[in-house]
Amino acid sequence: MGIEDFLSSGNPRLDSQLRFSAEIDKMTGIYRRTMLLSGERRENDAEHSWHIAVMALLFKEYCVEEPDVERAVKMLVVHDLIEIYAGDTFAYDIEGNSSKAEREAKAANRLYSQLPSEQGAELRCLWEEFDAMETVDAKYAACMDRLQPLLHNTLTEGHTWREGSTVRAQVEERMKVIKEFMPEVYEWIRKNLDRSVETGWLKA
Repeated sequence: MGIEDFLSSGNPRLDSQLRFSAEIDKMTGIYRRTMLLSGERRENDAEHSWHIAVMALLFKEYCVEEPDVERAVKMLVVHDLIEIYAGDTFAYDIEGNSSKAEREAKAANRLYSQLPSEQGAELRCLWEEFDAMETVDAKYAACMDRLQPLLHNTLTEGHTWREGSTVRAQVEERMKVIKEFMPEVYEWIRKNLDRSVETGWLKA
């Protein structure tokens, strides 16, 4: 049972869209470092993308510039699709991040070419915009992508941080976009970083 059982519609465009929709089901098998709050297992890419897309509906009021939430949500639901082929790279894995760009570009070429050309180009552009983190919408999307794992760490005794021997400066560097784009939210982050160092969840 699987993609080999796909029955053609007779419309090549529709077939490519349906096959792509089946292919991205593989996101449910890409596990991240972030632990579910229940503690039962790590979250997968699909769960992460859903979670931050919903979060993007909630936090616009804290931004220093107003984002287009709909565009940000689009970025958030597609930004990790390339990990189907490239795999998830832990944010604080120095060695893994050194090859991340090359792996993800190859994955993007493979993935988006499966769609009708204009749809593949649209999704790829959203992914590239998210990665560049230069537009207001991309900055907001990046804030959500960083806020969610941090929230989980604060509620799982720093599980991911402890596992990776993460130091505070690494987290602060990753949270810079929130500090600049959502300063009120960053004040909450700073308090949590203070507590995490005090409790030993995060190295000073």
